[in-house]
Amino acid sequence: MYFAALLARTEDGWEASDTELDDVETLADLVDLAREAAADEGETVLVFIEQEDAWFGVVRVDGEDDPRVYVSHAAAAARSSYGEILTSELLGDDDPDRELDELDKLADLDGTEDGEPEHAAGENRDEDDASAGSAGIAPAGPLGDGRILADLGMPERTLLGLTEDALGEIADAIGASDILEAVR
Repeated sequence: MYFAALLARTEDGWEASDTELDDVETLADLVDLAREAAADEGETVLVFIEQEDAWFGVVRVDGEDDPRVYVSHAAAAARSSYGEILTSELLGDDDPDRELDELDKLADLDGTEDGEPEHAAGENRDEDDASAGSAGIAPAGPLGDGRILADLGMPERTLLGLTEDALGEIADAIGASDILEAVR
């Protein structure tokens, strides 16, 4: 079960709305949704996404600037549909052919016979090892911009230490706890 909310910073404070993510397939879709929530161009909009206390993510959109993203537990998020949108962007996994390559590896479709080694004895495997390291494996911890909320009252060290009710603590730190509770 997911919880998602948009918090738009206005002259009068924060305005929050819960949101459905049914039509969101990419980070660009999420950013478009955030920009639509801004009353004025250039406003800061935060997108909160949480999955049953397993992980949370924050996407910050400041006008037309590139979005900033933070995910509390990348490995857990990468195993969920909305979390995968965030982690794949952070890890640079935006190659659509990558999934097919991974399926080929799983199905052992490398052209070798059963039982035949893929590499001849003494052959250098550094190239394969390097590509595996760049495959974008999500870490079992935070990923992204830890300073995403620093100027709003949530220092990086505090953000990195959040566990239970993280979104509530963030909302409290930025002065939006009542607003967030209204949409929860």
